[in-house]
Amino acid sequence: MRRLYATDASEYQELPLAVALPQTEEDVRTLLAFANEHRVGLIPRTAGTSLAGQVVGRGIVVDLGRHLNSIVDLDVTHRRVRVQPGVVRNELNLFLKPHGLLFGPETSTANRAMIGGMVGNNSCGSNSIVYGSTRDHLVSARGFLSDGSAVTFGPLTDAEFAAKCDAPDSLETRIYQLVRELLGDEANRQLIRDNYPKPEVTRRNTGYALDQLLANAVFDPSSDKPFNLCRLLAGSEGTLFLGVEFELNVQPLPPPGALMCAHFPTVHDSLKATLIAMAHRPFGCELIDRHILECTKANLEHAKNRFFVQGDPGAVLVIEIRHADRAHIEREMASIEAELRAANLGYAYPVLWGDDCNKVWELRRAGQGLVNNVKGPAKPREIVEDTAVAVADLPDYIAEFDAIMRDKYGIDCIYYAHAGAGELHTRPLFNLKSPAGLKMFRDVATDIAALVKKYRGSLSGEHGDGRLRGEFIRFMVGDECYAMMRRVKETFDPHHLLNPDKIIGTPPMDTSLRHTPGHAEPRHATIFDFSESEGVLAATEKCTGVGECRKSHLMGGTMCPSYMATRNEQDTTRARANILRHVLTTPRDPANPWASDEVKAVMDLCLSCKGCKSECPSNVDVARLKAEWQQHYYDAHGVPRRAKLIAGFTRSMKLAALAPSLYNWAVKSPVISGALKRFAGFAPERSLPPLHTTTLAKWHARHANPPTFDYPNGRVFLFCDEFTNYNDTAIGIKAVELLNRLGYEVVIPEHVESGRAHLSKGLVRDAQHFAIRNVTLLKDVITAETPLIGLEPSAILGFRDEYPDLMPADLKPAAQALAGNALLVDEFLAREVEAGRIRREAFGAQARTIKLHGHCHQKALSSLNPT
Repeated sequence: MRRLYATDASEYQELPLAVALPQTEEDVRTLLAFANEHRVGLIPRTAGTSLAGQVVGRGIVVDLGRHLNSIVDLDVTHRRVRVQPGVVRNELNLFLKPHGLLFGPETSTANRAMIGGMVGNNSCGSNSIVYGSTRDHLVSARGFLSDGSAVTFGPLTDAEFAAKCDAPDSLETRIYQLVRELLGDEANRQLIRDNYPKPEVTRRNTGYALDQLLANAVFDPSSDKPFNLCRLLAGSEGTLFLGVEFELNVQPLPPPGALMCAHFPTVHDSLKATLIAMAHRPFGCELIDRHILECTKANLEHAKNRFFVQGDPGAVLVIEIRHADRAHIEREMASIEAELRAANLGYAYPVLWGDDCNKVWELRRAGQGLVNNVKGPAKPREIVEDTAVAVADLPDYIAEFDAIMRDKYGIDCIYYAHAGAGELHTRPLFNLKSPAGLKMFRDVATDIAALVKKYRGSLSGEHGDGRLRGEFIRFMVGDECYAMMRRVKETFDPHHLLNPDKIIGTPPMDTSLRHTPGHAEPRHATIFDFSESEGVLAATEKCTGVGECRKSHLMGGTMCPSYMATRNEQDTTRARANILRHVLTTPRDPANPWASDEVKAVMDLCLSCKGCKSECPSNVDVARLKAEWQQHYYDAHGVPRRAKLIAGFTRSMKLAALAPSLYNWAVKSPVISGALKRFAGFAPERSLPPLHTTTLAKWHARHANPPTFDYPNGRVFLFCDEFTNYNDTAIGIKAVELLNRLGYEVVIPEHVESGRAHLSKGLVRDAQHFAIRNVTLLKDVITAETPLIGLEPSAILGFRDEYPDLMPADLKPAAQALAGNALLVDEFLAREVEAGRIRREAFGAQARTIKLHGHCHQKALSSLNPT
């Protein structure tokens, strides 16, 4: 359990002392009492998608998201909602939508980011130019101070603030007294105005937000706004307060809109265009650079979402306009295009509507994970990925930034995200595993901090300080302002129990990293060919912790079904990749590094659905990693009986097919089937698969391709997989009859079983035997004109997915060629319709309602669209 919580989505890794999953508010209070008694730190955490190491540390990780995840109350009249920290942002909006409301700030992780983390980080998102940050919507916060006392922070009038300061002595009273002392001094207020980011920088997460406590009736006589300490708590990263309930203001749903995806040859041109776009008050204005667009090509999910790309742009600026009147949107888009053309900026300006817009936003949101698909040891790193300046300063700032990267360090950089808000996510590419890379890690951070300060920007626009930027806060705001921040921390948390070593007293940024620079990484022999990922260890390292695998069933998609069922971190794709990475990097038993019970625990509920292969933006294929691990684990511990029985499915069915009626009677008998399930280790509720009265192969030999039919469309080869052959024979028969009637001769070529059952149980060497045999038998038979089609997705798609990487070198080209001509029957029929060889009139015109439960492998490796 501790290892699962040793990382987040950052470069940092440190094993916590313990992990706690409080179920009630009283549990949180008990944890605080324990922390005070033993002087041990508490590290609050929700989804664990922070990018600066905010939830990585040596203390007790307190997972506030696992159980404290209720929507407490909704006040539609006043547009307020009260939630616990574990409520997911997008799930909150599903709840609000029937009431015509939404919570505005939308991070790229909004389908798994939790409100507690958004408050702690003061999250913003792609629509911050309209909705601002989480701070702007936090009305009140209820929870516990470091001494365990309960407290509620919220809006206060001048008189109420004075009453708080004059209340009997308590930690809460001392907090208000400190605020009055610090901010009641005009000299301090001026220091804050002079040293914090300038007002035009709307995204600002540098240290404690004392600047956000100035514009209210208490400290500014010209203001009528109430004082609210929530503006300080938002962005404080759990270092001041443990929140258990947050009151948020919510907004009406926005009107419909459209996107212009303006194409530019360079990033610099797109930033100039941003100034033009912003004059039109867009709802969003986001940048996607060439690197991210390139990474989409190899991503099964997002290769389809790049349909709007024309040519080879250096950058695409996504400009969103929303309005109730479509004609208004069209006029705005035409005006933006005309102004861009007049300024000689851009070369293509497609405007998208409806669901096409969602696809573009999905691609943009995946940027953080997509960039990790860059090949080679130099990877895009989070160092200065979150700097923000005034929008007007952005072109000049990025020009200087780029010059530092190019001229001083000789490295490339990825640019994307919030151009309209003055913040680009900038990800320099370098090798953090090397000593030179580690030095560059610090040097780049230092140089860019100085550049940001030159523009009076914010070193963090939304991702926070954490362990990455904490040591630079003093430099950014000066000694006097930093001293004020220190007093805030020491008053709120005198014993540094709440998320210690964040914001104040942060350790050096280049310590406690995931990778040890200069460490000789072991090379592991594998059965699968992992060369495309640059080795099996690198395949695990593709996981950066962005947590797309933590979305619930309400968010759609396949990944990750085990997490959707349990909501436990250990059942995520992220946990499986991280634990396997750790075991392969620092094995307990060098003789067999795979023989790990830690890996066994996290892999246990993996269904090998392959949802992660397509839906994970980094394409982490845990199903393949699991199969490889299982084979090596079996080498050390032996193959369990249950695995042998499942892998032997074809052999068992072949034997049972000698007397199918007897077999079917037996598996329906409660006594016999119960005994079989107990012997096999199956759940008693699990039914055993019945047999058809014949096999597809036998039926085909007698009835397929009747001589009374013509076959003008030629010949196709049917892969008679073991599941269709024995169990789903009726479906196979219908498929052959359909193809015959459509003018195709259907031939079953010589082949062996697919090996899917063996792969599913980790018997990879046996699966490799079947794969090699099938490729050998079919390589000279299957062509583009005579393709191999299949009915069971997990069987036929193995030709495209696992088979090429199970081949010896001499068979690999043949396997790759075969993969290109292996089709699901759905894909084949859709292709033939498109080619005009099948006319729609060949089918009946009767309207029917069909319920489709798509196969997980088809969704991951192909698509349900042909179906």
